[in-house]
Amino acid sequence: MRILITGVSGFAGPHLVRHIAGTKPDHEIWGLVWAGDRAAPPNSVRPIEGDITDVSSLAAAFSSARPDIVFHLAAASSVAGSWKEAGWFLEVNAIGTANLLEAVRANGNTTRVVVASTGEIYGAVPAEHQPINEDAPLEPISPYAASKAAQDLVTAQYFHGHGLDTVRLRLFNHTGPGRPPQFAASSFARQLARIERGLDPPRLTVGNLDAIRDFTDVRDVARAYWLAATDGIAGGVYNVCSSQGTSIRRVLEILIEASGVEVEIEEDPGRLRTADIPQLVGDNSRFTDLTGWRPEIPLGQTLGDLLDWWRHQI
Repeated sequence: MRILITGVSGFAGPHLVRHIAGTKPDHEIWGLVWAGDRAAPPNSVRPIEGDITDVSSLAAAFSSARPDIVFHLAAASSVAGSWKEAGWFLEVNAIGTANLLEAVRANGNTTRVVVASTGEIYGAVPAEHQPINEDAPLEPISPYAASKAAQDLVTAQYFHGHGLDTVRLRLFNHTGPGRPPQFAASSFARQLARIERGLDPPRLTVGNLDAIRDFTDVRDVARAYWLAATDGIAGGVYNVCSSQGTSIRRVLEILIEASGVEVEIEEDPGRLRTADIPQLVGDNSRFTDLTGWRPEIPLGQTLGDLLDWWRHQI
């Protein structure tokens, strides 16, 4: 089987590659590598240079890879950054997805496409209506979430209008080794690792610690991607999450406990979002009932591994 992964050099991409290579060593894994990527794809990947905003490069990539399955992970993913570059986020996340699906159409509509959407598209759902299931309306409040809601709807349209074999995964917060530092848990872990080494004073800058999020380990998410490709129903949409809410404050406490350092906590106004969602917890029952998937890695292990990863980086 031939597999193409967009965003293969990003956060989740390498974890997905390791999962596939470890469980399906006979499969060919191709990776769409953007020219601006600073990270190289894993060694088991056959790289193809391309850009999801460039239709001709996608056509060339499909001609080379001839994939049976596409995992579409490439995205502009910073909620905070989207407030400054809303148009670019729409171009990458919505138009880029349409470009990819057009490349699938041009190659005969025989490829299954798993698209990485996000739980952020549900918006600020009242706490009494959580955990959120897939039938909830899409009410995004950030430009990032709006661009991903457009991506989600474009993917559904290509299934209903063109018969493409698409599966949408609405991923809630996931973290673990390799997470970029612009995301809260990884920012905390990086700061703690630097404090441990004596590179920074014992002061940790934070944003809103009261927000509640649904965290899953990226390695469990990698398993979910594969099960979506093999067991997901064409046109299906599934939440991938733990169905458990954890405050950002508790995430910070777990990391500080794992580090053992004493730190002063300082709120940084620059880390506060223009519009924030107080609580975002998903209902994973549709996906778990279909595939048997369950999160297996506890949050404490996830955060400990993230801290260890930053220790090695620093």
